[in-house]
Amino acid sequence: MNGDTVMKNLYETLGGTYHEENEHLIPNVALPEQTDYQIGKYGRMHLDYIKQHRRGRYTTLLTEGKLNARLHEIDLEANEMLETIIPRLAIERRIDEDLKARDMLRWVAEMNNIKTSAEEIVLQEVVLV
Repeated sequence: MNGDTVMKNLYETLGGTYHEENEHLIPNVALPEQTDYQIGKYGRMHLDYIKQHRRGRYTTLLTEGKLNARLHEIDLEANEMLETIIPRLAIERRIDEDLKARDMLRWVAEMNNIKTSAEEIVLQEVVLV
């Protein structure tokens, strides 16, 4: 291209710009800004899941700058769901403070069982989707 005849390509027409490096024109592109939330257990589990089983979704979230925020949402939703399910299951199974006072070992075993059940529900309904 000479200086008199400047032809714009589609990238330039859409507002794209270049910078020069080692006599080459390099497009000025960057990923959008992302949030920087601390991601907990369930967000990390969801990240592993989408990397392995939902590559398109992972790539889309990453390139749109929404991955960190989505993982944070998953983590919050999973923890809120656990906080709802665990007490409900304890009531349904009659695991209460009276049992805790009478038989601590049984109470611990029952609460661990409830937590495991609740986590399985959360995994199926929130994390692995």
